Amino acid sequence: MDRDRDEDDRKVGASDDTVGRRTLLRAAMAGITTSAAGSALASVASVASVASVASVASTGCSDGNADTGENPNGGTAEELGAWRRRIDTHHHVLPDAMRDWLAKEKLLPSPLPPWATWSLDETVTMMDTHGIQAGVMSQPAPSAMFDHDRRAKEGVRILNESLAELTRTYPKRFGFFAYLPLARVSTALEELAYAADSLDADGFLLMNHFGHAYLGDPMFDPLFEELDRRRAVVMTHPDFLPGPQMEGVPGHIADFMLDTSRAALRMMFAGTLDRYPNVTIILPHGGGFLPYIGSRISSARRRPGQGLDPEKVRGYLRRFYYDTAAPMSPYATPTQLAAASASHILYGTDWHQVPAEVVEENAAALMSDPALDATARAAIGRGNALRLFPKLAKRLART
Repeated sequence: MDRDRDEDDRKVGASDDTVGRRTLLRAAMAGITTSAAGSALASVASVASVASVASVASTGCSDGNADTGENPNGGTAEELGAWRRRIDTHHHVLPDAMRDWLAKEKLLPSPLPPWATWSLDETVTMMDTHGIQAGVMSQPAPSAMFDHDRRAKEGVRILNESLAELTRTYPKRFGFFAYLPLARVSTALEELAYAADSLDADGFLLMNHFGHAYLGDPMFDPLFEELDRRRAVVMTHPDFLPGPQMEGVPGHIADFMLDTSRAALRMMFAGTLDRYPNVTIILPHGGGFLPYIGSRISSARRRPGQGLDPEKVRGYLRRFYYDTAAPMSPYATPTQLAAASASHILYGTDWHQVPAEVVEENAAALMSDPALDATARAAIGRGNALRLFPKLAKRLART
């Protein structure tokens, strides 16, 4: 499996240095004490002490050397160019038509949260300022919002048609994940067909749960069957956990991460990933806690009926795609790379849930992350998304 992971890195053009670094990290994480492994981990840990964040130029180069175009971690001009034309796969929007519908249904909270104040002009300015060529749009509306037949049919259709219209109007700036309502599986199937066949969606957004039923629950099997038949790309997204919330800590800090981990684990333990091998699944925010607890999942098998075979766990971890919107750098990168190759990590900002300043800070952290060389960064920033979203890649390639 480790050879396969190294081979995946080479397929995206990773250097021998990157593969070597992965080997050292694996050795250290396995408890093999070598001076080389210790040095590698120390190098990765040192990024946490970086106190300043470089300003991002309009090229999107956030290395502090935007004027000269120099890359502090090396790399070719092509690799640096890819980083300066990133594709944001975790890119939230709220089109006017959907906002109007939410207002009509009295579903907008007061005062308006950041996600409800989205504007196209502000978004394009942010993208141009921070080196983002295109965003794959989504709107992660809570599943409970559509626990009503009329709302599910009407609201989801308005949302997806709004996203499609933005993509048609700005084909080189946007793609979109069509929203599928877990609260109404029959409506989700209708919308899946409409979004794929009539709206030309790039992929589909599924919330992690509806009520206490997580992705992987048998009630969602008909949806996964159709997604599998269409070889669809699915982005999952967290919401507040079912049940009481913890006081004093915002839910998006930890509960969202656990929500994604629960959805991934439910799909792993339920055999969903085995039954529907043609569905490509993106876990946002670096997969929540999943990469970090990989060994715990395996070791639990020592008790009858618990845990999974280590080889299956490794295979599942490497099958998922992950995005950097946790943010990934600097703390989570070593674990992320140990769980999956650089070919399965996508650039994501979490705009408009986060302000432009956070987009800038996270891009700078990725740019200066010593666990990533220029080749891996180019794949994460652009190359992997081009491979995963061929319709968007085709639009971007047009002159």
